Amino acid sequence: MKTDELKEKDSIDLEPFYQALEDDSKILEEALEILLEMVHFEPKSIKKLALFIKKDSRNLYKEIVELSKSNQGKGNTSSCCGGH
Repeated sequence: MKTDELKEKDSIDLEPFYQALEDDSKILEEALEILLEMVHFEPKSIKKLALFIKKDSRNLYKEIVELSKSNQGKGNTSSCCGGH
């Protein structure tokens, strides 16, 4: 009996949350910022997130790779110093 009660408490309806993320790009952006802040300080979490993106979100993975390539092409010069 107690396990059924716990399951009911733990099963939160996340559909309104997901719908809000889909409906409002600002909410989605804030949620992603929070997620990135959370994994920023946990190296294991960073690797898990990266592997998840690579495996399950191919379009996002490809976009990240393209952004990474374009940033590497710009070199390591600092924008404040003009590369001097």
